[in-house]
Amino acid sequence: MKKIGLVLGIMFSFYSCEDVIEVDLPEDASRISIDALVRLDTSEAFTTVSLKASLTSGFFNEITPAEISNVAIINSTYVPTSALDLNTVPLNEVSPGVYEGSKQTAFFTEGELQLAFTHEDQRYIALTNFVPSAPITKLEQGTQTLFSGEEIEVIIAFDDDLERDNFYLVDLDFDEFLVTEDEFYQGQKFEFSYFYDEGVTAGQEVTISLLGVDEPFYNYMNQLIVQAGGDQGPFQTPAATVRGNIINVTNIDNINSFDNVEDSNNFALGYFAVVQEFKQTIIIE
Repeated sequence: MKKIGLVLGIMFSFYSCEDVIEVDLPEDASRISIDALVRLDTSEAFTTVSLKASLTSGFFNEITPAEISNVAIINSTYVPTSALDLNTVPLNEVSPGVYEGSKQTAFFTEGELQLAFTHEDQRYIALTNFVPSAPITKLEQGTQTLFSGEEIEVIIAFDDDLERDNFYLVDLDFDEFLVTEDEFYQGQKFEFSYFYDEGVTAGQEVTISLLGVDEPFYNYMNQLIVQAGGDQGPFQTPAATVRGNIINVTNIDNINSFDNVEDSNNFALGYFAVVQEFKQTIIIE
């Protein structure tokens, strides 16, 4: 699946040109990468959190599952409802590089949440807060096209909340994402079209999700979307390092700030975010 884009290709032909060019690519050290986007359906009583851990290294190298330990989400302000109800959600490995745990949904919607884990004797922490979203009020197939005349238009609309400055992540299925902020439509209905240029056919089901995000995660996703170009999806390894909110705290200087400013290269790739999700599906005609 690819986003609409205009590609200008210039081809040069050389007769009997068979020289092999060797290019030295940079050798990056292996780095832990964490996909910890927690999507909440707040109408559900319980939520199962799934975290993916992988190792990345250099250009063209395979992404492999990573083994981490002591994985947990902690809410220090959560008030337990029973003796067995703790303020921690342990995440256990269910398959290579995948860690899961379940908890009441209300646990994730109030207070500051902390993700903690250990990898190769290094301790990592990320902090976040739940961000609400808005229900999708319109999802229908349009009739407009763009360049080839074969694109599929999907029209999406939602009502923005006037009481807050909102940032959104739109999951358009097939590893395609958009970000938007309400600077120019705060408190109003916002409607837009998205065009699929290939891979979507009649009878196919497409699922659209609208996620509320905070400004730092909005900026992070915007950078990844630009780098990915819609070809791989923003949760694949970026072409250049984009720093998320997962910090190595093994030798942290100030426990109150959680910021290794003196060791700026010592961090994990990825992001920990807890967001409200509204989604709908549409059958392409």
